This record gives sequence, structure tokens and C-alpha cells, in this order.
Amino acid sequence: MTFTDFQRAGNQGANPSLYEIENRALDRPGLVLDAMRRLAPWDGRTLVDLGCGSGFWLPIYADSGARVIGVEPDPALLPRAAARDPRARVLAGSAEHIPLDDASVDVVHARFAYFFPPDIDTGLAEVMRVLRPGGALVVVDNDQRHGEFATLLDGSEWALPQGFADTTDAWWASRGASRTEVMSSWQFDSRADLDAVLHLEFPAAIADRWLAANPSATGLSYGYVLFCCRKPA
Repeated sequence: MTFTDFQRAGNQGANPSLYEIENRALDRPGLVLDAMRRLAPWDGRTLVDLGCGSGFWLPIYADSGARVIGVEPDPALLPRAAARDPRARVLAGSAEHIPLDDASVDVVHARFAYFFPPDIDTGLAEVMRVLRPGGALVVVDNDQRHGEFATLLDGSEWALPQGFADTTDAWWASRGASRTEVMSSWQFDSRADLDAVLHLEFPAAIADRWLAANPSATGLSYGYVLFCCRKPA
């Protein structure tokens, strides 16, 4: 099935094995997960990982969630996600086409998946349809203002589809969402892994310039913004 709102990700869709290394480097202290839990706890609840990709985060959610569902539009990533953890169910779908019943889930996560305002009202409406009253959507986005990763984003034409921070903040605020900043990091096991992932995420000139300026680095500071939008109880 083809989803009209689906665009293959240039990072995970292009190289899922390398993106696995990137995921393992993200937020090793768990600060983002802690913030997500504070905003919308999923212990004993039904959670949807919307745009779950290869399913990297599904086992973490399944450790405490009563029911965990991954939804992914990319047919190349679906088999990887389905094989990730038997406790999680994985379905073909997208933000605008979630294959679940009305008011059937408690928490929806979207981590760097689809939700780049301003043209996402249809996806937000679909999420609100499947959420139970009082349920919450938590969107994990890049902080475009703080951290070394934000500096790299600022110089990259590849980041343009993500929009601009002021536009994104205003869009979510107008829809009643809270905004939470979390400063964390990328930390890789080797310089070679950092090099490879930087070249996956950024044009070569930007990656090479940063690597030359930081010759001993195996990581960098990375800011996140979490938007939380709740369905009225």
C-alpha cells in the first residue's frame, strides 16, 4: 500500500544500518525518554510509535507499555520493525492513515517523523481520532537554536523541509501544545561512526568542516524540543 503523505527519509530510508548506529548514539543518558515519560507516561497503557522506522525504540516502550504498536509507511523498513520485538505489533500506515480504531490508544509518539509544521493538520487530526480522551501526542523534534547539532542544521540545505523554529513553535502553541527543551548529546563508540553519521545527516562540506574543527570528537551536544498535544478529557 502506498500512502499519499509518505516521503522516504533521507537518513533512515537511505541507510537503515547506519541509522541504527545513529540511534544508539542518541541521548545515551536517557534525558529525552525521561522527559517523554513525564509528559505522557505509558506504563500499563497503549502506545503508538508513529513513523517507527526500523523499530529501534519499540523494545524500550514495550518494557513497560501494556500494548505497543509501531506504525510505519516505508515498505523497506516494515520487516525490520516487525522483527524487532515480539511484544510490539507493527502495522503499515502513516500520520494521515493510522490503521487503528477511534479512541483506542493512550499515547502517540512521533520521533522526527512527519510532524514538521505548518502543513500537518490532517495528520494531527488523525492522531486525535485514535487517542482516547485525555491521551497525548508527544512529538520529538530537533532544537534549532541550542547545541552543536543546531549549528550544523543551520548551515544545511537538507534541513529546510523541517521548517524554521519560530514557525514550528507558533504552530504548536496555536494548537495548545506544551513545549519542552532537553539538552543532551550524540555519543559514538568511534570517530569512524561519528564521521559516517555526520555524512549521512549533512552535506559533505558541512560534515567535513565540523570534523576538521573538532579532530578528536566522538560526539557533540544535541538539543531536542518536545511538543505535547493532549486530547480533551
